[in-house]
Amino acid sequence: MDRRDGLFPVYWDAGAGKVWLEIPAMEQDFLYVNSLAAGLGSNDIGLDRSQLGGTRLVRFERVGPKVLMVQPNLDYRAATDNPAEEPAVREAFAEGVTWGFTASAETDGRTLIDVTDFLVRDAHGVAQTLRASGEGTFSLDKSRSAPVPAMLKAFPRNTELEARLTFTGDNPGREVRSVAADPNAVTVRIRHSFVALPEPGYEPRAFDPRAGYFPLTYADYAAPIGEDTRQRLLTRHRLECATPPDASGLCDVKEPIVYYLDPGTPEPVRGALLDGARWWAEAFEAAGFRDGYRVEVRPDSIDPLDARYSTIQWVHRSTRGWSYGASVVDPRTGEIIKGHVSLGSLRVRQDYLIAEGLLAPYAGADAGGFAQEADDPMLQLALARIRQLSAHEVGHTIGLAHNFAASAVGRESVMDYPAPLATVAGSGIDVGDAYGVGLGAWDVQAVRYGYTPEASELEQILRENQDRGLLYITDYDARPSGAASPVAALWDNGSDAVQSLRDEMAVRRIALDRFSEATIRDGRPLATLEEVLVPLYLRHRYQVEATAHLVGGVSYAYSARGDGAAAPEAVPGAVQREALDALLATLAPSELALPPAALQLIPPRPPGYYDGRERFDRRTGVTLDPIAPAETAANMVLSFLLDRERAARLVYQHDLDASQPGLRDIFARTQEALAAMPASGAYEQEIRRTVHTAWTQALMGLAADRSAAPAVRARTEAALRDLHGRYAAASGGSEDAAHAAWLAADIERFLDRDYDPEMAPRPVRTPPGSPIGD
Repeated sequence: MDRRDGLFPVYWDAGAGKVWLEIPAMEQDFLYVNSLAAGLGSNDIGLDRSQLGGTRLVRFERVGPKVLMVQPNLDYRAATDNPAEEPAVREAFAEGVTWGFTASAETDGRTLIDVTDFLVRDAHGVAQTLRASGEGTFSLDKSRSAPVPAMLKAFPRNTELEARLTFTGDNPGREVRSVAADPNAVTVRIRHSFVALPEPGYEPRAFDPRAGYFPLTYADYAAPIGEDTRQRLLTRHRLECATPPDASGLCDVKEPIVYYLDPGTPEPVRGALLDGARWWAEAFEAAGFRDGYRVEVRPDSIDPLDARYSTIQWVHRSTRGWSYGASVVDPRTGEIIKGHVSLGSLRVRQDYLIAEGLLAPYAGADAGGFAQEADDPMLQLALARIRQLSAHEVGHTIGLAHNFAASAVGRESVMDYPAPLATVAGSGIDVGDAYGVGLGAWDVQAVRYGYTPEASELEQILRENQDRGLLYITDYDARPSGAASPVAALWDNGSDAVQSLRDEMAVRRIALDRFSEATIRDGRPLATLEEVLVPLYLRHRYQVEATAHLVGGVSYAYSARGDGAAAPEAVPGAVQREALDALLATLAPSELALPPAALQLIPPRPPGYYDGRERFDRRTGVTLDPIAPAETAANMVLSFLLDRERAARLVYQHDLDASQPGLRDIFARTQEALAAMPASGAYEQEIRRTVHTAWTQALMGLAADRSAAPAVRARTEAALRDLHGRYAAASGGSEDAAHAAWLAADIERFLDRDYDPEMAPRPVRTPPGSPIGD
């Protein structure tokens, strides 16, 4: 057999098609990680190349002829010096046996096991993921699955085993059909990694929710009575001083943190990724380490599967999607063993497309593009974002969580999601400052907290954050449509959300007015103008969401007793009303109308360009629907405004403080604004009727929402009764009167409980948004 020596020696028996593993000694703990070595290539399905699965602590145990891979339950522990206390916890919660093998040979305590069946199985949950994503029912076909001999590798600290697996199904979904060579037989590769535990000496650091890290959590039943049994540790790399700090306050390190970039990344992207990833060197120096962190292009001498090396790789998909900063983490202590960054290659192309819509650059001599990279403003914007993206994902792999409040106090963190900043410059648009350069103050402070050798400095760092106004709000509080924090939002810009929305609308208006053939290069089908139009027309979507957070919003921080942080406080009523007015202004027919060039120039799709993913939905067949984009934008605004959680806060805030706008105030102000909106010509009048339909449907949806508070449903139904009266009072033979009568009848059926939701107008599909290129 062909032997590969390493942590666990592995043997390939080509004649039998079997993989054998040598176990040097039983009952020694190590880490088991599964991952997707070769993926499906669809962001929507979520089976990407190099996607990490769970990290589990396991060990081999011999029971007669059997060898079991046993996984202890680390979620429940007893950190105690009393040896009798630990079994009480261990035996109370179920451990796991991941797999069972047969000992086929034994020599001097070394045991040989056949791991072929262990490899040729769906350890990554591929079939379940395909089913959950609506892509069909697939099952593993073992007759078309086998180990991959070339990818059976062993290193000093890890052993890698890989298998090619084929999943068959008879009704594959659209996404599978779009990416698989044979959609009825999808083949991927699953990797199994056995990784040595790190050497002793790592000092875990307690998690603090104000510091900006991911927590490793477990229950410690040996904690003193009165103390929290739930223990939380930071996830971070090991970084230790080899020498005492010198006069500059810096120490030399025992072993630096080093990341290696995939050499297959093309230029100029490669240089941008290196630049952004290297920004973190500043933070580690601020934490007290000289040359404690660096990034290099991976040399041929380093195998990316070697667990000793952290990697940054370039991943391709058929559609734009998320990038990831994942890590292999010791589940006992939170120590990061290997950082694993995956960057989506379509990110840079999406930003380029956004810039084309803003700048309409292809006029005159540049109609065919730019000969020099330095002269291409879209490329410069896209590379600026790639630098930020590289820093962002590396930040995750050094332990940091998102900070979606950073943009509210400036560009204080690369761990936020920034949208490309554009400003009005005369009659044009300036994108020269689209993205920030370098780390923000929050990033430096966060690394100081997690990595400084002096634990006595931690509270001081948190106090500095508070004194400097460095805000921190992460995913759970920022992503929901009903999010309460007025400072936490994705893809927003500026400390004043209302003014930033107005600024976005001004930029959007100028760009739409300039929209023309000059947004695409010579030779491109005119139908592809729509791909540029979509992100431009919906450019304000994220600032709308940020502004909506002010309505019914509550300012708060992740505070602890004694830290002096302010108590939660409702956003002032005047600010809430101003935010509402700014949101409603985006619904004006003049704002929602498509530019004349779009209406006149965009033809039906030509052969070879039928993909509709990144385009507006339509009810007009092959031609561009002039109303669907307005409906999309209106539904977007109203869905945030009438979120059931936001509605409940509005009710209760007004109950507690009459100066705050209540839900009924929101209804009245919105209805008055919509009724008073001017519309010039038949096209804008049709848009206005579309907005009224969206408003009516949104109210009915909220009134029928069983998860909404009773107070919300009661007030919403009262608003519908009032709206019914307004519509029913309309008279005459105009289009407006006919539409009002139709809406009145719809509301009447709803109020009489004779309303069939299936009869409601089917909303148009909103083109993909987030990530706007992450």
